[in-house]
Amino acid sequence: MNTLFLLLSETKHKLSMHIRTAQLEDTAAIADLYKVVAATGQLPHHEGDITGRYVTGFAEECISTGIMLVAEDDASGKLIAEIHAHAPVPQSQKHVLTGLILVVHPDHQGQKVGRTILTIFLEEIGLNRPGVGRVEVLVQESNERALALFQSMGFLIEGRLEMRARTADGLLEADIPMAWQNPNFDFDA
Repeated sequence: MNTLFLLLSETKHKLSMHIRTAQLEDTAAIADLYKVVAATGQLPHHEGDITGRYVTGFAEECISTGIMLVAEDDASGKLIAEIHAHAPVPQSQKHVLTGLILVVHPDHQGQKVGRTILTIFLEEIGLNRPGVGRVEVLVQESNERALALFQSMGFLIEGRLEMRARTADGLLEADIPMAWQNPNFDFDA
């Protein structure tokens, strides 16, 4: 799938961007974006975790079994956001996309970039992926903005995984498992 999702978003900064399906050629730019976001402590990864091999690995998996989208700033041509999820290995879970990660460049946070790319991601599933019934994400408990965003988009909190994530400060905190159900999926089939 090499679909182009076009979006022009007017904000106080007159941001113009487009959202498209990610390609393997995007991995270096995605790694750069992840490193910038990881430096802020807003990713469940430390900067040292973000390697070309790591990004290429999840990109190959998501392009093959899931969905991976990027948002490009039309003025600079740089990636300002990325979202992905992949299908788990067990055949019994082929209706699930898991490992959802959404990153937005710090300079573009608060401009509805994350909400927009997440909306397009979920619409792609609802309209074009009838075999996907569920999308899963883990959010660190301290990431209140992400928790609020996912809840506002229909994700439900499904529990709490205590002491699962170590923050950049070395503290242990809970991961909050959340899931969204595709309203167009036939759960009885």
